[in-house]
Amino acid sequence: MTASIPQERLRSLIRRHETVAAMLASGQTGDDYVKLSREYAELDPVAEKARALAEAERELADAETLIADPAIDREMRALADEEKRALADRLETLRSELRVLLIPRDAADDRSAILEVRAGTGGDEAGLFAGDLFRMYERYASLHGWKIEVLSASDGEAGGYREIVAAVRGAGVYARLKFESGVHRVQRVPETEASGRIHTSAATVAVLPEAKEVDIEIKSEDLSVETLRASSKGGQHANTTSSAIRMTHIPTGITVAVSSRSQHQNRAQALDVLRSRLYEAEREKLDRERSSTRKDQVGTGDRSERIRTYNFPQGRVTDHRINLTLYKLDKVLNGEALDEIVDALIADDQAKKLSEFEDA
Repeated sequence: MTASIPQERLRSLIRRHETVAAMLASGQTGDDYVKLSREYAELDPVAEKARALAEAERELADAETLIADPAIDREMRALADEEKRALADRLETLRSELRVLLIPRDAADDRSAILEVRAGTGGDEAGLFAGDLFRMYERYASLHGWKIEVLSASDGEAGGYREIVAAVRGAGVYARLKFESGVHRVQRVPETEASGRIHTSAATVAVLPEAKEVDIEIKSEDLSVETLRASSKGGQHANTTSSAIRMTHIPTGITVAVSSRSQHQNRAQALDVLRSRLYEAEREKLDRERSSTRKDQVGTGDRSERIRTYNFPQGRVTDHRINLTLYKLDKVLNGEALDEIVDALIADDQAKKLSEFEDA
């Protein structure tokens, strides 16, 4: 039997749904209309499901009244009893679906994201793997119709990247990419390994929700900005100019470096990345206040602190957080099968939130 639904919260959401509907009908325009429309879209599924639940409860009550009536014949009672069982199953489903809709959403889920991939332990092989991961996310973004823009890149000695930072823009980017944050481990035989021995190396991934100007105010006096020469050696993401900007937020010490086609563009992009890092730092601070057991997003980059392993000899990918293994390494790295892992992680996260919701 599923846990009960918090009725007061449900009634409050339904009242708000009715209020927003009335405000929209009154002829709101501009930003107010956009905000109200977005809120209505979020509340409408809850209201619809609540109405369906109320209707099913009424039908169940009618069936029970019919069964209890001594005047009805046996055949009618049998039909009513069958309908009662079907309605009981439907009510259980509706309650479960409504409880899922009532789970608080991450306010950042609809946002674009800043993606950061860095080589961890493992020398040159770690840099090559960081390149493989970034290409996986490029292909994944393309499959979802998202736009990806490289903000800065530091090439690895043997290829790949020591570090690469990019903006991934589109609807719901953060909701699908946020579970990629952590240490990714690779097991394979490097091309330079003559004996055929399998090496293990790692790369870290950090995914930050892209902040908006209204989220984080950055004062000009809190910034230190330096103009540098870009250090990229070339390749797919090489810069066409030699300028780069390093921006430091003095109060927090957070530093970002961006090198694109113009200093003006560099400054704007550096502010975007800095704002997102400050926004995520604030989110993490709030999370720590709610739960002292929360771990850092990517750990130290040590290969033992892994969230996922890519095993080339066996052609498998294992996500250790949910014990999911897919023998589709090529398709995962090509972005095609990554959704299978992401969907499973989202389902697991939803189940955990649902459990917390029931225990609250």
